[in-house]
Amino acid sequence: MHRHDIILDVEPQRSALQDEIRQQRPFPSKAQEAALGLLKTADLVRRLIAHVLEPHGVTPQQYNVLRILRGAGATGIPTLTIAERMIEQTPGVTRLLDRIEAKGWAERKRCSGDRRQVLCFLTPAGAELLCRLDEPVERIDREAVGDLSDDDLGTLIRLLDTIRAAHAAPPPECEPQGDSSHE
Repeated sequence: MHRHDIILDVEPQRSALQDEIRQQRPFPSKAQEAALGLLKTADLVRRLIAHVLEPHGVTPQQYNVLRILRGAGATGIPTLTIAERMIEQTPGVTRLLDRIEAKGWAERKRCSGDRRQVLCFLTPAGAELLCRLDEPVERIDREAVGDLSDDDLGTLIRLLDTIRAAHAAPPPECEPQGDSSHE
């Protein structure tokens, strides 16, 4: 028998994700494996952060809003802008703000220039809570990315940016108001 006559029966190497979710068959595509790996990783990071926040009575979404409010500073920020800036989009931003306000971490005020607009502000209690959470959340952020080097983190950030950019919604086109020519 010649060397070229030997047929190797080699199974493709199983991925870590296949083992984690106990999937027996290979993924139908690299794209599916990558998308599922991204979802599994996002869930892991979300749970790590929630574990740090829960003892303080804060959900990850509430924490996200509080961080946005802190970034807005003394000028406040409109409710709709908070909704646009959230990491996880949620249709119930007003209810979320109701709960945060009830805990004394934020307050809402009508804008003096435009009474239709409501501005949201971080209260001193909310700022104090964030100060207590800054260090543990920073520690969990470092833990979440494991032993990745700065170069690897830069690559990961660029890849994630590329994925999000491919799905960014184009800005809505303005419809002329009062134009009845389409009737």
